[in-house]
Amino acid sequence: MDFKFTEDQLSLQEMAREFAEKEIAPKAAELDEVSKHPADLFAKMAELGFTGLCTPEEYGGAGGGDIEKAIVIEEFARKDPAVAGVYAIHFGTAAFLNNWGSEELKREYLPKLANGALGAFAMTEPGAGSDASAMRTTAILDETAGEYVINGSKCFITGGSQADYIALIALTQPELGVKGMSAILIDTAKVKGKGFTIGKIEHKMGLHASETAELIFEDCRVPKENLIGVEGKGFNYAMTILDGSRIACGAQCVGLAEGAIELAVKYSKERVQFGKPISANQGIQWYLADMATRTEAAKWMTYHAAYLKASGQKHSKEAAMAKLFGSETARFVANLAMQIHGGYGYMEEYPMAKLYRDAKILEIWIGTSEVQKMVISRAVMG
Repeated sequence: MDFKFTEDQLSLQEMAREFAEKEIAPKAAELDEVSKHPADLFAKMAELGFTGLCTPEEYGGAGGGDIEKAIVIEEFARKDPAVAGVYAIHFGTAAFLNNWGSEELKREYLPKLANGALGAFAMTEPGAGSDASAMRTTAILDETAGEYVINGSKCFITGGSQADYIALIALTQPELGVKGMSAILIDTAKVKGKGFTIGKIEHKMGLHASETAELIFEDCRVPKENLIGVEGKGFNYAMTILDGSRIACGAQCVGLAEGAIELAVKYSKERVQFGKPISANQGIQWYLADMATRTEAAKWMTYHAAYLKASGQKHSKEAAMAKLFGSETARFVANLAMQIHGGYGYMEEYPMAKLYRDAKILEIWIGTSEVQKMVISRAVMG
């Protein structure tokens, strides 16, 4: 099957690559060192229409779909996987609204998200990571006031402390477990200091520019009109969003691997040992061959999953495969690229150290590798 990009997609790829090289690359080291959210970069993305991808033009977006999103994420991740991660997670809130939001919610919030307001997705809790059934955060409807009263906490939320809007998964009918979960839109500006606070900002091994926060809800009230879709369908909605997020993660993995290969090739040509560049050594050449082969395979898996989703076909298995293989490939490639760099790669002044640190989380977030294998095996067994 031919996955050749259209002329519009090639133009988007060129624009994303140019933005990554001119805007993201020069700031990657600084953002990583100070663990700073890339607000300025995100604003520039909005100016160029990147944040409006996948949102219909009638709601202020740029149109496009999953293939276009993967193209941009891949190019951004070549220069900084952390910035690409912030960008990718942003689409979760818009996807909830696009798929299930009321017309009123769409018209009020989609144009803002398309034009640079930051979105986040809050599902994980301290006791409920892979096991969503252990969720404890509740959103109980106060019929008299016409509001949901939210209590609980969420953890490891990418962009949580900076987000303008959050798609929250909470129990509206706790006695029903996962069948009692619903999706609710949180407009953070309206609830900060009114039962909603930002807790701990995590100090992570990698992806420093992708801020990870704890969210705390204590009798936080939001209008019942902020319910996304139907009560009790939140878990189903979240699983659908996660399928798309795994494709995005696959693109992030491919971009990281491509960036690591670029660094390794450059260094191997410049580093001279025993009178010749180390790129002349067969061992180094075989490393690069393995790295390039796995990265190409991961890329095809990712875009195949994106193609299936964009064309309305089943894609849960393929999305899980792209995420599983892509994340393992990113770690594999980063490890060999570090080996090629030798001692210099271990120094933080070289960008290779950052990519090596960034790679590991890709096997953990948006569903661990073990969870992906569960999804894949269930599909295989029917």
